[in-house]
Amino acid sequence: MSRQVRAAVAAALAGVLALGASTTSAAVADESSEGPGGTSTITGLTTTDHGDGTYGVPLLGSDVPDISVARVPAAESDEGRDVYYMISTTMHLAPGAPIMKSFDLVNWEIVGYVYDRLGVGDVSSLRNGQNGYGNGQWASSLRYHDGTFYVVFNTNDLGGSYLFRTDDVEHGAWERTPLGRGFHDPSLFFDEADGGTPYIFYGSGATSAVRLNDDLTAIEADFPNIFRAEDYAGERFVGGLFEGAQVHYIDGEYYVAIITWPSGQNRQEVLFRSPHLLGRYETADGSNPYVARSALNSDGFAQGGLVEVPDGAGGYEWWGMFFRDTYPLGRIPALIPATWEDGWPTFGDDGVVRVGDTFAKPIVLDPATERRERLKSIVASDDFANDAEHRAFSDTVWEVPDAPTYDESLLGVELVANPGFEDPTTAPWAAQFGATLTRETSGAASGTGALRVAGRTLNGSGPNQQLGGKIQAGVTYEVSARVRYATGPSTVRFNLVGDWGAGVKTLAWADATPGEWATVRGTYTVPTGTDVSTFKLAVETPWANPQPPSSSVEYLLDDVSVVGRAPDVETPTREEVSYNGSDLDLAWQWNHAPDNRYWSLTEREGWLRLTNGHVVTGEAEYTKAPGRDLTYLEEARNTLGQRTFGPTSSAQTRLDVSGMLDGDVAGLAVYGRSFAYAGIQQVDGERTLGLVTRLQPFADTIDREAVESFVPGSQVPLGERTDVHLKADADFASPNGQLWVQYSYSLDGRTWQPLGARQGPLVMDWSLSHFMGYRFGLFSYAKERTGGHVDFDHFLLSDVLDADGGADRTALDAVVAEAEGLDPAHYTAESWSAVAKELAAARATTAPSTQNEADAPARALALAVASLVRADVAEVAFTAEASVRALAGKDYVAVRVTNDEDVPVDVVVTTPYGSRSFADVAPGRHAYQAFASRLASAPAGEVTVSVTRSTDGSTATRTVTYGG
Repeated sequence: MSRQVRAAVAAALAGVLALGASTTSAAVADESSEGPGGTSTITGLTTTDHGDGTYGVPLLGSDVPDISVARVPAAESDEGRDVYYMISTTMHLAPGAPIMKSFDLVNWEIVGYVYDRLGVGDVSSLRNGQNGYGNGQWASSLRYHDGTFYVVFNTNDLGGSYLFRTDDVEHGAWERTPLGRGFHDPSLFFDEADGGTPYIFYGSGATSAVRLNDDLTAIEADFPNIFRAEDYAGERFVGGLFEGAQVHYIDGEYYVAIITWPSGQNRQEVLFRSPHLLGRYETADGSNPYVARSALNSDGFAQGGLVEVPDGAGGYEWWGMFFRDTYPLGRIPALIPATWEDGWPTFGDDGVVRVGDTFAKPIVLDPATERRERLKSIVASDDFANDAEHRAFSDTVWEVPDAPTYDESLLGVELVANPGFEDPTTAPWAAQFGATLTRETSGAASGTGALRVAGRTLNGSGPNQQLGGKIQAGVTYEVSARVRYATGPSTVRFNLVGDWGAGVKTLAWADATPGEWATVRGTYTVPTGTDVSTFKLAVETPWANPQPPSSSVEYLLDDVSVVGRAPDVETPTREEVSYNGSDLDLAWQWNHAPDNRYWSLTEREGWLRLTNGHVVTGEAEYTKAPGRDLTYLEEARNTLGQRTFGPTSSAQTRLDVSGMLDGDVAGLAVYGRSFAYAGIQQVDGERTLGLVTRLQPFADTIDREAVESFVPGSQVPLGERTDVHLKADADFASPNGQLWVQYSYSLDGRTWQPLGARQGPLVMDWSLSHFMGYRFGLFSYAKERTGGHVDFDHFLLSDVLDADGGADRTALDAVVAEAEGLDPAHYTAESWSAVAKELAAARATTAPSTQNEADAPARALALAVASLVRADVAEVAFTAEASVRALAGKDYVAVRVTNDEDVPVDVVVTTPYGSRSFADVAPGRHAYQAFASRLASAPAGEVTVSVTRSTDGSTATRTVTYGG
């Protein structure tokens, strides 16, 4: 799409989707007026701030679902102003539970994550065929209370809900507490009317709560079904879902915001109000005191909560922060003003909110701050220079379980005794549930004997044999048996089952017909960690109520076999889950937890290297839905992604494919369960570029080679060329509700060609296996052997779709001129160094061949200029020292920082072995931390210390050495 066509489409979409930002022009700022950049029109890619005191809904134009917002009052904020933080759902992605920050509730940036990975197990790591698609972290609740930040979220597949806490939401590590059970859509609430007593509200179809102990580590009391959907029978606004509770205390009343979806209507938000938090548990007669009212039923905006904004008179205005299903782009948040009357809010314009509506911003910023904030975004271009700030979540130390050991004498041998009933007795086979067992000497499937199973009255009536002490957890078993019945139903299913106290598990099954021997055959992997000391092998027919005719069928059994094979499983390692020295921009997330051995920003300076450390098996299925095959792309580890954004978004990258091996595939994707990617495949030493597209409908069983074969006519033989430029133009607006992607390629970085036709439509998969908006992804995977690698030079974003004649560099030239007109002496060395870096990159962009190549450096430079800090303030005074100390045979790096200021300071210490933040270090006091190296002799190194003065935000950074 050309720039001119895009402008026309964007104008037509005012009622369809809030625009991102445009980069059509920029004006040179007058440094003598308000500092740098006062009039530039460059804005962030995900802002909907119009720059005139208004904004559009939805916010961000990208997938940010299940939002929860917490406010830090100005009196408790290092910024000297109210600061808002927001959390969202990212499910199986890692790092996860993103923390976003805003000064005005409109412009947001990502400032951290709660965790680096949810665990080291197979499900979180795409290991051994397991995966967390549609599972992982859901619906977090973010709260700030008494100087501590808390997050609670539920996991569908990892042991229920977890509570995390930190005293430094942007730079600190989070402490994790498992709550031991699941809470659907949890909402943490501190009841300030009762001294801050902590509760978690939760539920679907009904709202329940638990009370936590004072240190929020355990559940003290349960309050099920405080109010239920059925309590409001007859109310048109109460129906399906009835979940997503968020609790607030306003003017002596408790409000619970709930999403509902009544039959035949839109998703909508309902408020429940009561003077009693626990409802019927606090009324004398046990009646439900919660009164319900429809709060918002307009254009699908729903699920979220209320956010307080100081009104300047000692009180608060309460705004709604909800989201809207806007697939395939995702679930997009919306800040909606409210008018209150008689204790109830009306949202929007007299209860009406439409996509594209404009509202006045709740918080007005000074011009310089507003310019800087409007340049921030939740997506980012990247030059892979490894210069992103190191974050504490990267230093999480995981307990890696020892690799399992097995009794090899029990592998590869028959575990069933008397498997073919050749012995003169039926021992050690035993009958269960009333069956009778006799040995038959005629009519056997093989040999001279078979087992007759008679007297059956239940589906479980039949033979069993104890295999406890022989079966091993984590081992895969090949199981088989022969069965035949003479009379009965036209078909009978026979199941070989195992029972070890965790419920009967079907190991293999087959359908038989009268008079014919049928073979039951299959494989079964006993879950790791399972206690199988009481394992019992049995033969059953399917259960039903009442018992079906098959439950009384008499049959012959022969040739039963259970043989274990040496496990071919991968176990986690310390290196896989430990920090590898590379720091990505916070806009990036991995598709499942990464293997940190096989990606790097340090192996080749200025490039991202993805090394194929695993081979896709072509056998993986959705763990959440067994029997539904994964594609190679879905099974591949270390796919690195960012959100797409709407209504149009473009991503460009450059690949060096010289390190690929036969069977390797790498490229640039736009992916969900449907996907389209431009990929390079190497076969028999020849590399070919082509287009791969997977669209709905989906079959449960797939031919993976066929699914990821090139679109006919899109192939480009690369010959000896190893330098490939790829560009994906994602259009969510032509038409609305569909995503169409046009890929382009260049082999010289200057001349671009379309790679096949526009691909689509990519739409939402409502199976919830990929319940998120489409993402851009950089990927590489191996189908034959490990060791190949691909390098990515950059990732360039734009909201302009064009590969049709070069770029408009007006904005780039304007911000370069602005930066060149500034005097470096007026600004701190640290802030000017950021400008100098981005200015050099912008100057080097002499002939951009795409809009991405012009927009990415323009935005980066504009943000650096807007973030300049004037140097007319005194240097921050502090003393720092570092040394190596030994304790219990291991070295520790001890760091002491003394505040030489006469006001409190914040301190951040970064070492090769972790980092630590200290808030409000008093004058004359010191911050101290000993970092464990886990080494008997730690090598000499450096510690970086940053100290920020509380009064003016000035920061000084210094490096000190230790050892040697």
